Amino acid sequence: MEKQQKTNDYEDDDVLEPPINFSMVEDGIFRSGFPQPANFPFLRSLNLRSIIYLCPEPYPEENLEFLRSQNIRLLQFGIEGKTDPAILIPKDTILEALKILIDVRNHPVLIHCKRGKHRTGCLVGCLRKFQNWCLSSVFEEYQRFAGVKARPTDLRFIEAFDIMRLRQCLYSIIYQYQGYGSNKRRLVYRDENLQKPQTMKV
Repeated sequence: MEKQQKTNDYEDDDVLEPPINFSMVEDGIFRSGFPQPANFPFLRSLNLRSIIYLCPEPYPEENLEFLRSQNIRLLQFGIEGKTDPAILIPKDTILEALKILIDVRNHPVLIHCKRGKHRTGCLVGCLRKFQNWCLSSVFEEYQRFAGVKARPTDLRFIEAFDIMRLRQCLYSIIYQYQGYGSNKRRLVYRDENLQKPQTMKV
């Protein structure tokens, strides 16, 4: 009964409060900081199919309960959020997260870490390189969310990330045109042999 009451609370709450640092990356892709219970009605309005979670810590049970109630998949890629320059961002982890991010079968998708600044900024920055953004625009977007806490190590990581590694993994991708009269190109996997992420059971 208590679980049912919580689900109804999500549905009946008229206040739509987005998570901190929330923004649309592009159609079907969103970014933010860690969602709090007050943000659940807003997340419900996005009709999310997946969440890409970039922290190593376990997801809170209250958040897992909300995901179960909305049939949202949680895809966790644990990246340490340290400021120590000696701790490198794992390139392979970012690569695997990118594969999930560009697959439209996972859309609408929300990317988030703790504050939506550094780890999320690195993943979005690498996506922008895949989209052929110029590096100055990629850095400007990263710094807009990171603010005074922008990390030079993150910018160096984005600049050095070899996006050709991703392109070489996508031999069987086709372009799909979706939307009402939209000519925007979308990506979807057709090769079922590509490595799949570990989906957290919610």
